[in-house]
Amino acid sequence: MLDILYRDEFLIAVNKPHGLLVHRSPIAMDVQEFALQILRDQINHHVNPVHRLDRKTGGVLLFALHKEAEIGMHKQFQENRVKKKYLAIVRGHTPDQEEIDYPLKKENGAIQEALTLYRTLERAEIDVALGAHQTSRYSLVEASPQTGRMHQLRKHFSHIFHPIIGDRKHGCNKQNKLFKETWEMTTMLLHASSLSFHHPMNQKEVFIEAPLQPEFKRVMDLMSWDISSYDVPQGIKL
Repeated sequence: MLDILYRDEFLIAVNKPHGLLVHRSPIAMDVQEFALQILRDQINHHVNPVHRLDRKTGGVLLFALHKEAEIGMHKQFQENRVKKKYLAIVRGHTPDQEEIDYPLKKENGAIQEALTLYRTLERAEIDVALGAHQTSRYSLVEASPQTGRMHQLRKHFSHIFHPIIGDRKHGCNKQNKLFKETWEMTTMLLHASSLSFHHPMNQKEVFIEAPLQPEFKRVMDLMSWDISSYDVPQGIKL
């Protein structure tokens, strides 16, 4: 059963767990369960995703219940009119706030402009040695991608040398190994905390938030960050 965050006649949003694929993919043919299939069976209604989240990313995932709403939401996402906020735990102490303006390359080699704004919410330094360092530093950031490129946040935080913990493709192998061996944690610590948009059928503002998943909460507890403040993220204007 998926946690339903929002539902009306035309749209439905769920809190996707980390590790769950949105739909079938040729790169994961052995997987038998998908968010689309689970939700369809759960509500006994055909659903179509109007955007994507990486398999390892948790948080707000929006589906359309009718074709007209699907087309309308696709248009808003394509035109970058949907405001998206994410929470991420990254390596190191990040600046208070920063713009990451760094073009990204598509699989076909084409270069796309990409812009991410982020703000640091918390910092921690824990007594766990890694390499030449006697302690380990981490930050909790809220990120707002201004463009919608594949793996944008993962690539951008890697680019500024603050990779997202648990990101195997773009992250830090030493940190990922540390989290796996020390805390048995392999989750990528990236959470789609909110979506804000105009309803495609009546143009009313819609704001959907997703509580944190258990593994994200567990790491926040390890960092001695106040978990209760982020059960339902409030969103910080960037």
